[in-house]
Amino acid sequence: MRVGYQGEPYSYSYRASNELFPEAEHVGQHTFVAAFAALEAGHVDRLVLPVENSTTGSVLPVLDRLPGNVDHGPISIIAEHLVEVRHALMGVPGATIEGLKSVMSHQQALAQVEEHLLALGLQESPTHDTAGAVREVAERNDPTVAALAPAESAAPHGLEILQADVMDRAHNTTRFVVLAPGEPQVDPDDDKSTVLFLTAHRPGALALALTELGLRGANLTRIESRPANEAWSYRFFVDFVHPPGPDGLAAVIDPPPATLAELRVLGSYTAAKAE
Repeated sequence: MRVGYQGEPYSYSYRASNELFPEAEHVGQHTFVAAFAALEAGHVDRLVLPVENSTTGSVLPVLDRLPGNVDHGPISIIAEHLVEVRHALMGVPGATIEGLKSVMSHQQALAQVEEHLLALGLQESPTHDTAGAVREVAERNDPTVAALAPAESAAPHGLEILQADVMDRAHNTTRFVVLAPGEPQVDPDDDKSTVLFLTAHRPGALALALTELGLRGANLTRIESRPANEAWSYRFFVDFVHPPGPDGLAAVIDPPPATLAELRVLGSYTAAKAE
């Protein structure tokens, strides 16, 4: 099996991919767009991508692409996985915290430690990937530039950890999803689903829909409003826990709440348990 992820070896996505599929061949992609394209073209069998962080919220470039591309076959979420994120600041041999001027990392990682970096007086320099930032810092060999990345990425590139456990929130955790080609399926143990819906254009439509889902047994864990295909129209991504199996999901969404103009299941899976 070939499993795609966004980034380079020793990134957080690489870690998640290996934890989920230890025996697979892992194929890094430079961007989220390239990652989705690899799955849609059949170059990888599964895709492991971050969709949400407990500090900074949704990873919007991933969320917006979950509905798939009309030019390709459907994709679905088949699993979720939680990764505890504990960044490290690392530099070339001889570098010191006091001598640093800037730090390189993925924009999502930098956003998770903004307060810490401000206190250190460091300038942020976004890159495409955490592990990619480590490689670039090693290539530059500049003691004033650090990388913010998983601690295990330092040694393979010859860097030294200058500061460990760098984060603004102690609970900093990233939620990953596994994507597969094909229409969503509901297995007997699946007790969580991600759906996409549009509401009817009348007062209280969203509130009524959410209330009805709750009355049917859905425990909503996230709702996100995102632009739809038409200007100034919006679609809602909703995650909810429900009774397990096909019957459990059907009890919540069949028939769809009357105030919804459209409802689409993006995937069902077993809810990940936080450690």
